[in-house]
Amino acid sequence: MRNRAVVTGIGLLTPLGAGAAGFFDAVCAGRSGLRRPAHTHPVAGILDAAGFAPRVDPATVLPPAEARRVDRFVVLAMAAADAALADAGVAVGREVDPARTAVVLANAFGGLGMFEAEALARQSAGHTAVSPYLLAGMLPNMATARIAIRHGVRGYSSTISTACASGAYAVAEALRLVRDGLADVVVCGGAEAPLLPTAATTFRNSRALAGGWADPAEASRPFDRRRNGFVLGEGAGVLVVERAEHAAARGRPGYAEVAGWGVATDAYHPTAPRDDGTGAAAAMRLALADAGLAPAEVGYVNAHGTGTKLGDAAEARAIRAVFGAHAPAVSSVKGVTGHPLAAAGAVEAAATVLALHRGVLPPTHNLDDPDPECDLDHVRKAPREVAAGAALSNSFAFGGHNVSLAFTHPPSAAVEAPPRS
Repeated sequence: MRNRAVVTGIGLLTPLGAGAAGFFDAVCAGRSGLRRPAHTHPVAGILDAAGFAPRVDPATVLPPAEARRVDRFVVLAMAAADAALADAGVAVGREVDPARTAVVLANAFGGLGMFEAEALARQSAGHTAVSPYLLAGMLPNMATARIAIRHGVRGYSSTISTACASGAYAVAEALRLVRDGLADVVVCGGAEAPLLPTAATTFRNSRALAGGWADPAEASRPFDRRRNGFVLGEGAGVLVVERAEHAAARGRPGYAEVAGWGVATDAYHPTAPRDDGTGAAAAMRLALADAGLAPAEVGYVNAHGTGTKLGDAAEARAIRAVFGAHAPAVSSVKGVTGHPLAAAGAVEAAATVLALHRGVLPPTHNLDDPDPECDLDHVRKAPREVAAGAALSNSFAFGGHNVSLAFTHPPSAAVEAPPRS
């Protein structure tokens, strides 16, 4: 019999602030974290709207001598990991064996902020101006490495980069590690800090971003008829995924069980999804099969739902193809968070876990006029109190990467208190 895995800790840093409880409350209340960049910010004049995560003092997660030698995405990841481990009550080396603990973090851009700064320094002052600490501060694996160093993790570690699906892939990898008996505890998720001139400009020039909105809080409109692109965001989401028996022995039933995962590839286009959503549908079917769930048992789908014309319509077709008459409720949190790229899958997995845990489905913000092409059972205007037995969390990405995660209630009949952070 394969091991079962539960989520015992959640750490979030998003445009809605820090902490899981506050995040979920804000999503349910429709409080937007999107704003216009301050005139002093490097993306001012490039982005009309963006999702800014809270500032984190690097000295809170790193020794003073190293605090200025890492990129912002690393700091966000470390702070979210600290919060997730604290929420789970995990101290590596005490109740948890360091060799049986793993770290799997996701990132798409790496330390682009550090790279841009050092490239400008070299251009203006020559090659001797480039910091010798650049690689140790900007490489995509440095969030994984720094978390392992900080917490004394000696087991499996890896970094995943599959664009906007990366965070969900990290959670799927955590489930595989636990099932295969390779880890008892896995710190997993994603972090991204792309609010920088080069990244912002390439997204703007590719016409992927929402535009023309006087109020930045109205710019991200998943599944809405007037949607015209996504809003670029930043942040970090980290989950502690733990072997269920190990968690129970510590008195932690968990928020939810990670019950299954499914991955499929479009093999179609570098940036556009298949119009019929067949890759997304295949990922959802595989997740259901892996979890041993029938479509009718799923009460909620947390959609990738970025607010792009093609992406939302393709996802809606995929959901209809998978569920048919057994249509679950659907919503996307990106209406208030924007799109934090590699962090999105982990942040939205956390939203899905909290929805199951609380028995409340969060609404899609700005879904004022649902697009007929996106005909689904949308949760909008207000949260919906539903005791869903199972839920899916979808993440899709440039390159045709599709991943779906299945969550159910934890194996224990015990009911955990509301989120502690």
